[in-house]
Amino acid sequence: MENSGSLTNIFEQLSQFLQFTAFANLTVGNIIMILAGVLFIYLAIVREYEPMLLVPVGFGILIGNIAFHPGLQIGIFESGSVFNTIYIGVLQGIYPSLIFLGIGAMTDFSALISNPKLILIGIATQLGIFSAYVIAILVGFTPSEAGAIGIIGGADAPTAIFLSSKLAPGLIAAIAVSAYAYMALMPIIQPVFMKLLTTGKERVIRMQPLRMVSQREKILFPIAGLLLTCLLVPAALPLLGMLFFGNLLKESSVTKRLAESAKGTILDIVTILIGLAIGTSAQAETFLTLKTLYIFLLGIAAIAIATTCGVLFVKIMNLFLKKENKINPLIGSAGVAAMPGSARISQVMGLRYDKTNHLLMHAVGPNAAGVIGSAIAAGILLSFLY
Repeated sequence: MENSGSLTNIFEQLSQFLQFTAFANLTVGNIIMILAGVLFIYLAIVREYEPMLLVPVGFGILIGNIAFHPGLQIGIFESGSVFNTIYIGVLQGIYPSLIFLGIGAMTDFSALISNPKLILIGIATQLGIFSAYVIAILVGFTPSEAGAIGIIGGADAPTAIFLSSKLAPGLIAAIAVSAYAYMALMPIIQPVFMKLLTTGKERVIRMQPLRMVSQREKILFPIAGLLLTCLLVPAALPLLGMLFFGNLLKESSVTKRLAESAKGTILDIVTILIGLAIGTSAQAETFLTLKTLYIFLLGIAAIAIATTCGVLFVKIMNLFLKKENKINPLIGSAGVAAMPGSARISQVMGLRYDKTNHLLMHAVGPNAAGVIGSAIAAGILLSFLY
């Protein structure tokens, strides 16, 4: 009898153990998301599409879709768990702000200072954000959700995460994964519109060399930039404050070590944490919805509109510029804030039609303006939607 009781107890314990395995709790949705995570990792490693972003996000998706028995305090949405603690940096907007610190510490604004007209290109591309906002409302999203979705048009994942954490916390995963995916796919998306909207003659326009910018100008720019943008849109302060602070660390020449830390160690750590947190939050039960599909479609529409607006705006500008001052429309697409990806695409496209026409230094100008512009757009949306 004792042996029979012990055997029954063993079977009960074994049954309980099996109930706690992921196999017992796995759903079709979990399997789909795991395959999506593997795809992200494949694109990052084999295709080299933004590996610094897609590897953490892809692996995070794998972690987030290991089905577990509720109550173990291991899930990202379970208070007190390790992943929930990491996720706080997303919800509070800490990681996006620290990423902007790193971006500021690695960005050279010389092109903007040398040719201020390039700022207008970065502003023009923000029409993609507000166009997507309007479309999102028309398809049934609330104004707050639409604002968070629209910011994908800036192709700036940290800004998208920051704004969605304030306006639509329930959509953070879908918006962030969409933004990161489109940042990685920019080399596929943008060239289609760049080629469609320009002529062969326009693609080989040679721009005037940029003038040398003094150290004093470089130091004054982040100070003036902070005051001009944040006095106008204070809601953008967490992003733009850190962006311009990081740039001042870089340009002051007396805080080189801090600048190196901001764009090196700190940025690397935060990139790992934010990618892992966003990926882990993309769980099947909340991610595989019709809203997510709409967000992905709206995201690509927003980027397409932003790219189109940037290229067309340059073409309009050229109508009023002297021949020697004309701007190559290929750099119009760089106004989309994916930095430095959009600028590199302009360079690659330019070299495709003229092997000696290097557009990178010119494209960095609207690219940097796009980063500032997307943060301002986020601040504007936050001001009247929060």
